[in-house]
Amino acid sequence: MVTPLLRVRDLHVTYRTRERHVRAVRGVDLELAPGEVLALVGASGSGKSTLAHSIVGLLPRGGAAEGSIRFGGDELTGLSERHLRSIRGARIGFVPQDPGVSLNPVKRIGEQVAEALTVHRRADRRTAAARAVALLDTAGIPNPDLRARQYPHQLSGGMRQRVLIAVALACEPALVIADEPTSALDVTVQKRLLDHFAALTARTGTAVLLVTHDLGVAADRADRIAVMDGGRIVETGPAARLIAEPGHAYTRTLLDAAPGLTDAPARPEAPQSDPILTVTGLAKRFTLPGRRRIQAVDGIDLAVPRGATLAVVGESGSGKSTTARIVARLTEPDAGTVHFDGEDVTAARGAALRRLRSRVQLVYQNPYASLDPRWRVGDIVAEPLRAFGLGDRGERAARAAELLEQVGLAPELLRRRPVELSGGQRQRVAIARALAPGPDLLVLDEPVSALDTAVQARILRLLDDLQRRLGLSYLFVSHDLAVVRQVADTVAVMREGRVVEHGPASRVLTDPADPYTRELLAAVPGTTVRAGDHPLEPAAATPRRDLA
Repeated sequence: MVTPLLRVRDLHVTYRTRERHVRAVRGVDLELAPGEVLALVGASGSGKSTLAHSIVGLLPRGGAAEGSIRFGGDELTGLSERHLRSIRGARIGFVPQDPGVSLNPVKRIGEQVAEALTVHRRADRRTAAARAVALLDTAGIPNPDLRARQYPHQLSGGMRQRVLIAVALACEPALVIADEPTSALDVTVQKRLLDHFAALTARTGTAVLLVTHDLGVAADRADRIAVMDGGRIVETGPAARLIAEPGHAYTRTLLDAAPGLTDAPARPEAPQSDPILTVTGLAKRFTLPGRRRIQAVDGIDLAVPRGATLAVVGESGSGKSTTARIVARLTEPDAGTVHFDGEDVTAARGAALRRLRSRVQLVYQNPYASLDPRWRVGDIVAEPLRAFGLGDRGERAARAAELLEQVGLAPELLRRRPVELSGGQRQRVAIARALAPGPDLLVLDEPVSALDTAVQARILRLLDDLQRRLGLSYLFVSHDLAVVRQVADTVAVMREGRVVEHGPASRVLTDPADPYTRELLAAVPGTTVRAGDHPLEPAAATPRRDLA
């Protein structure tokens, strides 16, 4: 018998507030062997992240753990903070979920990676900087020497997540706890990072506790899967068996909601219609530190059919979010034109720009960051009505209640603040706010990537229902091809600022013509993709134009 590296026995975690006590983890037993990958899966609120945080003593204020957590023969429950600090980072690496709040905004990236080495005396100041660059390179960050000199706000969300992974792996710990480490990453980068986890496990015997809502990732990467619901582990077993023959009804519900685990065809092709939005020759470049310039968008042409969905897909840094911001007139292009409903709006100003913004609304990726935490839901939803001078106070309040009902939320939530809502409820509020001025086009920038699969499926059904009832057009930006398969009528694939493939979803997602598209499809976890008669070869490198 192999002695477990991690053994959890009868663990209970309770959050104490002024009003009540909430039991988040209820009598959990768990074991993890050296070199094993265990995936902990479940919907939002199931207790999986609380369990992960309790192992390394990172519960928030008001959280208390009872039970036994043994790691490498040491009892961690009740251990002092000083002793826990000597374990965290050195023996147990931890990858938090949200890089937006986990990195120090006033420290350069290289310094933050190097700090993990110097704090645990794995390198001195002179050698830590060079090792930090090497770790960034291993984590899949392009131009690591340049990125090491940048600050977190200068990196994309995907790149920031890769920095956290580099920090967690810096000291080659015996156990890595990864809390949703790939939720912000595109599928090809996700694959490279998970490949790195696998290589590390094989080389050093490192165990991985992978907390994820993505059953596709769990099926591909884990030796075993533990399913959590309501603070309890309801099913545990070898990954292949649990996916093929789930024994618990909740596991079957998760499987049904996981888009990456089916080879479902794209939705029926929408009837041909005139485009509501066209962009022609669009280009944008940015200046990086050291006066180096990079071409983020490089002469692209796109069209969003009226009443239908164009999905723009690609890796982090491909230019898709920059394109979305230009369409929404939040970023000015360097070249090209944007036509909306037959009118050139590229340089719209004043009243013309206000009219455009009432008809083109944006839904952001992160529902935790896009809603003002000080405002109540009713005020958040009614904000665009006030901004555009629509209705009096009573009419705006009535419209906010109507919008909440339209997105499937109860009217009593109008009095709550965002912190009192789940992630799925927050994203519904964000959608309701976008619908307030009666837009014709929604620009959806990764609208479900921060949500677990069950909530994700409900939001996608909501968007489909709203499109059919209200005749909305969608520009849907995503790195998740399994999601795109469900929502898109047409697909544009972007790479290094260029569109490499554009066409009906039914063709692009089943018989892609471009090698890069085939590479993206092959990287979708848990999905069998037919790529026509083409071999799934890695796409040839197409370097982005460097204007330095």
